[in-house]
Amino acid sequence: MAGATILGGSSRARAAASVAPRPLVFAHRGASALRPEHTLASYAKAIADGADYIEPDLVPTRDGVLVARHESNIAGTTDIATRPEFASRRRTLTIDGKAETGWFTTDFTLAELKTLRARERLPTIRAQNTRYDGHFDIPTFEEVIDFVAAEAAARGRTIGLIPEIKNSTHFHALGHTPEETFLRVIAAHEYTRYAPLEVQSFETTNLKMLHGRVQAINPQARLMFLMGERTERAPDLVAAGARTTFGDLMTPDGLRQVRAYADAIGPSNTDLIPRDASGAWQAPTSLIDDAHAAGLLVHSYTCRPENRFLPRQLRNDAGDDARNPEGSIAEIRRYLDLGLDGFFTDDPALGRRAVDG
Repeated sequence: MAGATILGGSSRARAAASVAPRPLVFAHRGASALRPEHTLASYAKAIADGADYIEPDLVPTRDGVLVARHESNIAGTTDIATRPEFASRRRTLTIDGKAETGWFTTDFTLAELKTLRARERLPTIRAQNTRYDGHFDIPTFEEVIDFVAAEAAARGRTIGLIPEIKNSTHFHALGHTPEETFLRVIAAHEYTRYAPLEVQSFETTNLKMLHGRVQAINPQARLMFLMGERTERAPDLVAAGARTTFGDLMTPDGLRQVRAYADAIGPSNTDLIPRDASGAWQAPTSLIDDAHAAGLLVHSYTCRPENRFLPRQLRNDAGDDARNPEGSIAEIRRYLDLGLDGFFTDDPALGRRAVDG
């Protein structure tokens, strides 16, 4: 790829070629800009719009079944608050050091969760998605696998899965073993034994435990270490009393350590190109080049098509909550010019346009 001018600055950056054959489009919680997240409808829309992989975030139920939710607290993504039979289960729980109040999957059996219906997480920003409130249930990981396998067979193309194992340290403290459940599930399904598979986590301990074991089931599987704010620490490292921050692991030395148990890193887009207080892009960092030098792919999060989520240089005057497809495509292409190997997007159709040109 050719060099590209940095918006908001006078310097220029020479873009490195991606080390992947072609940048990958990851459907963030499905096509979550267009359908309520983590529903089969959201995954279906993402697949129809050309996503290479769909992302099921995984949390356990009380009876240990992995279901697709971004977090254990389901207050904002289901109709649980309207269900009087479950009112007494509302409580406050500390997860990775943060107190949350709501209803949590670990307090419900799968049968109970299946009585709930999904809702749009961002109803004021994505009001058009609220028309689907109440239409869909909470899918299990196994249901997601079967659904993707069926879509792949119907469409004649392989569709990857990029599941995230959420809050591992927290769930282990509650007596759950999500990694062992995950391994049993992918081993039990023909599709996940050969389809593209990339396992994500913000923690290091479970990635180290999964390293080699996932590949024994699916030889082409990869592991990705997700990276939070540079000043923060991975939850398992906090629990162990380690002082290492995500920022420490983004240095050349830190990235070489990560390569021992992961094949890719998942930084935020602002770790690639920081923004100032007004939201304007500043100069890019060297993170992509440094990761490539360590032998790691870079799969960043999250591209969203509304103005409020875009860098200031790419917003239009239609309002913060307005969709801005051209701005989103321009944002993605800027990261691709830096050599990005793949990216999460709430709108895979725009991601597909950005990659395919």
